[in-house]
Amino acid sequence: MTAATWGLLVATFAACFVEMVEATTIVMAMGVTRSWRSALVGTVAALGVLAVVTTVAGYALATWLPDSALQLAIGTLLLIFGLQWLRKAILRSSGRKAMHDEAKIFAEQVAAARSAGGLHSGLDMFSFVVSFKGVFLEGMEIVFIVITFGLNAKDVPIAVVGAAAAVVVVIGIAAAARKPLAMVPENLLKYGVGLLLSTFGTFWAVEGIGIFRSGRESVSWPGGDAAILVLLAVWFLLSRAFVGILRQPSRSQPTDRAAVPAPAPEVVK
Repeated sequence: MTAATWGLLVATFAACFVEMVEATTIVMAMGVTRSWRSALVGTVAALGVLAVVTTVAGYALATWLPDSALQLAIGTLLLIFGLQWLRKAILRSSGRKAMHDEAKIFAEQVAAARSAGGLHSGLDMFSFVVSFKGVFLEGMEIVFIVITFGLNAKDVPIAVVGAAAAVVVVIGIAAAARKPLAMVPENLLKYGVGLLLSTFGTFWAVEGIGIFRSGRESVSWPGGDAAILVLLAVWFLLSRAFVGILRQPSRSQPTDRAAVPAPAPEVVK
């Protein structure tokens, strides 16, 4: 396996792992509080819809777009998606945004389930709908990651393997722990995934600029796939620089109340 293949496998595994943890928390909250049967039925239904979406979207993109256009379109989307993850990670690392807390999210889902009304002997629609929605929304991000990484790297099977491995690992940990996966360093993983998505997005988007050249051939990076490691280092250094800047107190606000001049007394006329 080449370095690019390993990077593809690690990126899809890490991104899908994070999304699966969040989906599993929702399903566990519904199962523990209301109905495991209804929660699992909602999960299976969402997975079925996701399978159809993956097949249709993957076929359409692979068939309708030339390679360079595919790289530009998907690389740009992947870069935007990765920068959103990276922005949140920078804000969390700098203390400007609260850390993602899976235990707190689980407690909120449990409270919502308990306040939703009584249970029925048949299918519990609340558990079904919430589980379906949670798995589908988180799963759409997994589908996006698998399709973009797989098609651009021309190795869809490796992307699928990375995603499937993440699903198996998360389900295994959840079944063994039987509690929210708060022990998973999710904030660190989100930071890493943001770096990987931004890196691969930049790499493929620049390659796709070749669509505007005669012949529509993809642009080649100096050093080939090794440029991915350079881009990863650049994004990491930029993110740490932003973390350092955001940690500094704002100069527009005084830090010492004693230094603030007292207001001038009013002149009574």
